[in-house]
Amino acid sequence: MKIILDSYQLHLTIQRLAHQLIESHTDFENTVFIGIQPRGILLSDKIVDHIRQLYPQQKIQYGKLDITFYRDDIRKELHVANKTDIPFSIENRKVVLIDDVLYTGRTIRAALDAINDFGRPAKVELCVLVDRRFSRQLPIQPDFCGKAIDSLISQKVKVEWEKGEVVLY
Repeated sequence: MKIILDSYQLHLTIQRLAHQLIESHTDFENTVFIGIQPRGILLSDKIVDHIRQLYPQQKIQYGKLDITFYRDDIRKELHVANKTDIPFSIENRKVVLIDDVLYTGRTIRAALDAINDFGRPAKVELCVLVDRRFSRQLPIQPDFCGKAIDSLISQKVKVEWEKGEVVLY
């Protein structure tokens, strides 16, 4: 076990990601944030809360996306769906997808498929806490990344929110 981000580093990384999003999207009128269920929600909640604290006068639109039935491994095991809550249109909007760990890219591919059911965005960007760089099976890269790491296929990266740290097993 190796701690990748301790609680202080995790807090700073979340703040940094929020500030990078602010710099990239100075006006949130045409931008929506969507957290990917289930693990991306804890990160997206924190990022969106931080942005809302800094810009209380702006309407920050935030939704949650379940990708269960868009996954390509659905036939291999039984999955329990989470709730999708996107109470706004994404048509011609900038969508920022938020997830905790980018590994093979298959979760993001499923999220892109799911997003299309809600309309055609003008642009989709990806924000992740941890990028496991050399494990990609699809050509997907983050636009905003908290920490990029090299890891073995046999290793796991877990964000332990209760402890406030990111761990490599």
